[in-house]
Amino acid sequence: MGNEKVYQMEFSRVYHLLVNKAEKKGRTRQEVDEIIRWLTGYSQTELERLLDGSAAYGDFFRNAPELNENRRLIKGVVCGVRVENIEEPLMREIRYLDKLIDELARGKSMDKILRK
Repeated sequence: MGNEKVYQMEFSRVYHLLVNKAEKKGRTRQEVDEIIRWLTGYSQTELERLLDGSAAYGDFFRNAPELNENRRLIKGVVCGVRVENIEEPLMREIRYLDKLIDELARGKSMDKILRK
């Protein structure tokens, strides 16, 4: 799937896929929300408003209130690509979230996921 297609996907659709992935491994929607809030700076109210709308996934990241500085500490492989080596900034932000949800699904503690 090309980057533009990913950017055009509705955030709410992607969000439900992320939650499903976490819940299948015994984690919660609240943990997914905490990760998203940590990464993007959205409040829970803002996140819920976006889920009720039709925001594009790319716009979700482009309009993030405050991307967490510690996101650059996220390292590893997602879909066979090292996230720290992704050159396109918007795709790197998307893959950071993918990586954090992968860590959640693998049972990592929230302190470690949130780089505390």
